[in-house]
Amino acid sequence: MSNDNEARLSEGSVREAGRYPIDLTGPRSHTLVIQPGVGSLSIGPSPLGKKADLHVAPETNIDWTAFDVFATPAGSPWPRFLHYTGSDAGFFDWAQKRPIEEMTWTPILSADTLVDASQSNLHGLHINLDQSKESLRLKLPKQSFRLSISGDLSRFSADGNVPFSLTLAPRTSRRKNDTPFLVPDLGELQQVTSLTLQNAPLVQPISLECLHRFPNLNSLSLWGNFCDMDLLARHAQLTNLELRFMPDLKDLPSLDEWPLLDRFIAYNVEESAGKRLKQQMKTRAKIRPWTEHASVSQMRKPEWWTTEYGRPFSSWPKRMAKQANEAYDAAKATLAEARSFADAEAAITAFTVRFNTLKGIETTEREDLGEAVWQLSQSDHLIGEPITEEMAQRWFDAARDY
Repeated sequence: MSNDNEARLSEGSVREAGRYPIDLTGPRSHTLVIQPGVGSLSIGPSPLGKKADLHVAPETNIDWTAFDVFATPAGSPWPRFLHYTGSDAGFFDWAQKRPIEEMTWTPILSADTLVDASQSNLHGLHINLDQSKESLRLKLPKQSFRLSISGDLSRFSADGNVPFSLTLAPRTSRRKNDTPFLVPDLGELQQVTSLTLQNAPLVQPISLECLHRFPNLNSLSLWGNFCDMDLLARHAQLTNLELRFMPDLKDLPSLDEWPLLDRFIAYNVEESAGKRLKQQMKTRAKIRPWTEHASVSQMRKPEWWTTEYGRPFSSWPKRMAKQANEAYDAAKATLAEARSFADAEAAITAFTVRFNTLKGIETTEREDLGEAVWQLSQSDHLIGEPITEEMAQRWFDAARDY
């Protein structure tokens, strides 16, 4: 802050909602708007639009101490949750003096980068490796913290103190029939005792073959689509196992493979496996009572997965998703009657052009629509020959303006 009155503000002295000029990238470069009850702040380049509260070009240096004067009404540092997209890793140095409760960083790097976070005080750190192709090497904080890595895991390496929990959300393909994804070697991070692996339910499966490199696990949480489930039997030392949004559990070992299990959760899992797990829980309880939470809930029939996750519009705003699903239904019905490639092209073209006048079609939505076109090309028709992916993509590209 720039004027004399602002200069006299002490650390953590501003606790009210309001509008404040701050020296983020230069004197009074930005106006910070704090809403009542909001503890998060997002900083990123202007193409993020309203997804970023403050716009800063990716390569611009940031004076992170501009936030030192702000605190929550209870007196803890504000913002509590910080999201940043860009190249300035100076927040790690800032966090040596001013703790960060939750930091989400999407690095945009121009070269392979080494960051020393060993003295940083971060309770939770999430790194999203989806915005640039350069590698990031991190010297991990000495203080206890949670680490989450998403995106292209092959671009990340780390050394130093092992986090008390690790979450990995690799970028997988949208095709559930693709060759299973293999998690790359992550070096010292594989010494963690608590691991979460996250995937979507109906996409390329993640192979659990990788778990043999995690010898110290006592807690494992799985979300989404996985294969090689039988390999979980190798980890008899587990005391906590969580299975969420999993459409395929047919190869899951019996619960008695984990004699030390105190806590077990199965939530939104396929119905047949869910019933089997409920019975196994009851049997186990007679031999050794559960000392912590144990439950199986939201058992789902096969058609539920297709309805909820089979189409690529689940993350769209409701109004747009409704229009997209209506267009998809119409195209699928037309394709079911198609007897020639010309008929199929007409159906996919009609689907594609419906979005030429729809606002909000950016890169992500375009990719979703491309995926929808591929799904439509694989649906039932009367042509007698398959519609190739290349053919469907060509029709899509020829008809779209987005």
